[in-house]
Amino acid sequence: MSTYRSLHDGWTLSSTTGVRDLDTIPATVPGCVHTDLLAAGLIDDPYRDDNENRLTWIGRTGWTYRTAFDWQPDGATHTDLLFDGLDTIAVVRLNGTRVAATANMHRSYRLDVRDMLTPGTNTLEVEFQAPYDYTAQQEAAYGPLPGPYDEPYQFIRKMACNFGWDWGPTLVTSGIWRPVRLHSWSGARLAEVRPHVRADGVDVHVRLDRDGEQPVTVTAEIAGVTVHAVVPAGQHEAVLRLDVPDARLWWPRGHGPQHLYQLTLTAADDTWTRRVGLRTVALDPDAFRIIVNGRPVFVKGFNWIPDDCFPHRVTRERLAQRFGQAVDTGANALRVWGGGLYESDDFYDLADELGLLVWQDFPFACAAYPEDGTTRAEVEAEARQNVVRLMSHPSLVIWCGNNENIEGHQHWDWREPLAGRDWGAGYYFDLLPRIVAELDPTRPYWPGSPYSGAPDRDVHDPSTGTIHIWTVWGRQDYTYYDTYTPRFVAEFGFQGPPAYATLRAAVSDQPLTPDSPGIAHHQKATDGNAKLLRGLGEHLPQPGNFDDWHYYTQLNQARAISHGVTRFRALMPYCMGTIVWQLNDCWPVTSWAAVDGDARRKPLWYALRRAYADRLLTFHDGGIALVNDTDEPWTGDLALTRLDVTGQPLAKDAVTFDVPARDTVRLTLADTLTTPADPARELLLAETGELRAVKMFAEDPAMAYPAADFDATVTPANGGLDVHITAVTLLRELALFPDRLDPAATVDEQLVTLLPGETVTFHVTTAQALDPEQLLAYPVLRTVNEARP
Repeated sequence: MSTYRSLHDGWTLSSTTGVRDLDTIPATVPGCVHTDLLAAGLIDDPYRDDNENRLTWIGRTGWTYRTAFDWQPDGATHTDLLFDGLDTIAVVRLNGTRVAATANMHRSYRLDVRDMLTPGTNTLEVEFQAPYDYTAQQEAAYGPLPGPYDEPYQFIRKMACNFGWDWGPTLVTSGIWRPVRLHSWSGARLAEVRPHVRADGVDVHVRLDRDGEQPVTVTAEIAGVTVHAVVPAGQHEAVLRLDVPDARLWWPRGHGPQHLYQLTLTAADDTWTRRVGLRTVALDPDAFRIIVNGRPVFVKGFNWIPDDCFPHRVTRERLAQRFGQAVDTGANALRVWGGGLYESDDFYDLADELGLLVWQDFPFACAAYPEDGTTRAEVEAEARQNVVRLMSHPSLVIWCGNNENIEGHQHWDWREPLAGRDWGAGYYFDLLPRIVAELDPTRPYWPGSPYSGAPDRDVHDPSTGTIHIWTVWGRQDYTYYDTYTPRFVAEFGFQGPPAYATLRAAVSDQPLTPDSPGIAHHQKATDGNAKLLRGLGEHLPQPGNFDDWHYYTQLNQARAISHGVTRFRALMPYCMGTIVWQLNDCWPVTSWAAVDGDARRKPLWYALRRAYADRLLTFHDGGIALVNDTDEPWTGDLALTRLDVTGQPLAKDAVTFDVPARDTVRLTLADTLTTPADPARELLLAETGELRAVKMFAEDPAMAYPAADFDATVTPANGGLDVHITAVTLLRELALFPDRLDPAATVDEQLVTLLPGETVTFHVTTAQALDPEQLLAYPVLRTVNEARP
């Protein structure tokens, strides 16, 4: 027999150490202390205003979860207690007897409790030590280690960004954050299943837990093919080879279908079932090209951070929404960043279905890490568990040892404070690659990012491996992206505030200003607001009020990142990847995200939808680049026009082009097109089919634009309203922000530049009857050359 029973009911929570004495309150499992206290009305919303600052005591308090459950003997010879996730330093007691001590949020635990259970009522208790107490003990024993924040996250195997980041709050959690169950079984169980997929089948490596001396038959089935293996008495492992006739491959998004096969293993009464995709993956390390089924893939992706500070709240439905927002930009990849988690099974299932490539960092980020025996044992245990758990997913195409730790050792002045001590290199260059090679040899491993392919190479060398570009945003204007000719950009970003409705819901300041207390608190980057203003540079006016600050900084974020993406895509196939920092936020905050903490799409999202399109037309190095990321050649005629701001043509040219599949063609332009007589009054237009690129010859504040004039109508439409706008004058990057009128409203397009006589229709999805006059007025309708009220 093999049966599972969840133990999610009847839990209570109480404090056991710390400055606050909180007696029994109801607790939700899976969950955490913060959300239990919030549900009980004992704390205010941690995401609102500066409430975060008043909740630091939670991470400095010990907590105990308790429940009772009925159990009766069921005839099974084994009963195991399973914790899929404990956060983090915990002692587990069953009927008053200690059964385990845990120290790793990233691990699961299986505890043999058959002899501790009694017929009738049983009590289960999980006591958590305060995370800060534990990290203080570890740091005292090991000595301080360098990192970017005055927080001790490297001394505990826990989600690092739980301790705050330059986009996230410091909300240090404790709790039973993943499911807890009882598993009853007899005879044998499938303790470990490792499918090594091929293009034509799968080799399944199986390890059994067993009792008795009888041989155990293991059966594997896929696509109507069935194979058996007998594991003799005294043995525990087997390998079953399944060859799939006429196998259909799993492809990344944009390269082919995502065919998935159900793979089922049985042993005695135990069954293991997963969906697998048949495909191969390889890495060309110097050029850093990810190759799937023999085909190099240009990676168009986003970095992914935990989608909530309390990850048990991230449901499959929420992930599906976020993944939809990613793929709707044209993205084909997500990088699971090393300051977060090994994500849920739902995360990788959805990636499999959508064809999103997953780059998985091991959870190490931006700091030196201890390599003492206890920590090393925890790292090995978590890595082994998660490699086995995730390796069935075809979307997972690369394991990466860490985020920016090799860079830190090379460039962040770590060596003096380290004084010769270990800093994590033993994990990235020895332990983790050995585990991947042993358990999951079908996937490439990369020691860290950025990384140039060898420990003695400078990680900032763009000619090999991966780079992160933070000179832009940190010190340089976004046009500085043009100085890079990289192989693969795994991180680059530029900040912008969240949607107005997101800010208004999270911040109670009256009035809102760029530096009002709540707005300032929801900006976690050092000197962040000053960098936002400095980043406007000569590109946009300096704002005179909050509404302009919000609009210009959002617009500048969109321009900055689309500039970088189109620059790097124009270098294809020399450059084979751009992974934007970042897709998502974990709370409402000014950040680098394209989708804000309340799931609203920022202008950046709309700009990336153009920049990540399969076919791209972009001005590049004084000419034009045509990027064809499809399997079909792209041929056509390119119309080029230099015109003045009134729409009058000044010079024209036409070019026939032929771009091979998965390639780029760069065209030089005639001087008559690229040399304006009056830069402040002229622009360059390139068009082919429905694609268009527009280049102003001067920055917007220097352009002699006419004051925006247009005709507009608002009509009812399915699910909302259609806003029809016809340009009388040039309209520079027209944008509509209906969330200012209805927080639930969305718009299908943003940042549209119209020439005189051209028309665009924005569809606004809303259940409210919005006032057309307000919808067409400042600050809801914006354009760079607007006629201000």
